[in-house]
Amino acid sequence: MHTPIALLLELGIILTALSVLGAAARRFGLSPVPLYLVAGLALGDGGLAPVPAAREFVDTGASIGVILLLLVLGLDFTVREFTASLHHHRSSAAVDLVLNAAPGAVAGWLLGLDTSGILALAGATYVSSSGIVARLLADLRRLGNRETPAVLSVLVVEDFAMAAYLPLLAVITSGGTWWQALLAVLAATGAVVTAIAASGRWGHHVGRILSHPDKEQVLLRVLGITLIVAALAETIHVSAAVGAFLIGLALTGTAADRARAVLSPLRDLFAAVFFLALGVSVDPGDLVPMLPAAAVLALVGVATKVAAGWYAAGRDGAGRRGRLRAGTALIARGEFSVVIIGLAGPAQDRLGALVTTYVMLLAICGPILTRFAPTRPAAPLPTTVAGPGAGPRDQRPQ
Repeated sequence: MHTPIALLLELGIILTALSVLGAAARRFGLSPVPLYLVAGLALGDGGLAPVPAAREFVDTGASIGVILLLLVLGLDFTVREFTASLHHHRSSAAVDLVLNAAPGAVAGWLLGLDTSGILALAGATYVSSSGIVARLLADLRRLGNRETPAVLSVLVVEDFAMAAYLPLLAVITSGGTWWQALLAVLAATGAVVTAIAASGRWGHHVGRILSHPDKEQVLLRVLGITLIVAALAETIHVSAAVGAFLIGLALTGTAADRARAVLSPLRDLFAAVFFLALGVSVDPGDLVPMLPAAAVLALVGVATKVAAGWYAAGRDGAGRRGRLRAGTALIARGEFSVVIIGLAGPAQDRLGALVTTYVMLLAICGPILTRFAPTRPAAPLPTTVAGPGAGPRDQRPQ
């Protein structure tokens, strides 16, 4: 089998460059995500050094990357913990929806867009990036923090909301009737509820099936089942990342530990490719004209996400520092916002450059603001944390 030399060369250069950028970020105690995004801008169409031979690999690797990020994140929690947290954070999800969809809807109205355009822009400003947030929580070692279950609850509710939102947007954009839109929403919502119930009821069987003494078998079984579930999730218009997260929740104890050990290196590789791909998909020339409008929308987006995270973390008893960490963790927008604009119909041409610029600004600024959010506890560490907000550890900083 002949492998194109250009593909090998470009992939080698890309991975080497990511290694250098990652080492530089770690040297200064930063997450490498913003640097990976900027590198993607340089390597994409219109950038300084396009990589046409490696583009297909980068696009495919990006899809796998976000799946692995959410899969490994799910391994740190159980179905019981997470469903309790979701129930506890119903009001947090409502606050997040109102605060973050409203700016997009208002901006769409001011731009004179039709109903589908307003709905599309509202969705783009509402949903955070699952991939970026998952990587940040791991990079900054905040998975055990008191505010983290609140962040994950808000994040996953957003992804679940997309299951109802995307079919609704597609029907409205195509000129469908109200009953067609309602039917699409009900079908998608029913599929999500069924998936969660099945994961909680039969999750322990999944752990037994995927467990094996051999590391290779664990890797192949867990990754194979996860990709199948992710594909099924996409089929019913649920995020593939949500399907992967549910598989991670279903694995507990020794099965989760073994899966985490074999998957973590693979996650790190494809996660880097995912962040690179977000930048590669953007033409830098499209960003400059939209910077003023996107910057204003981004500033509003920062404020509304911080407010939503502040409220959600407060419901779990986090202090002011924990609330601020939660809010800044949710700032980054990403893959879903870009998908939404692809479904915007006639408004796509007007919104594409604006939303892309908005996404890049928040995808780069979000991790930086999260890194510099206060990390030291404002009060003595609690000995135990009980209740629906409790996550994978018993001791959590404020």
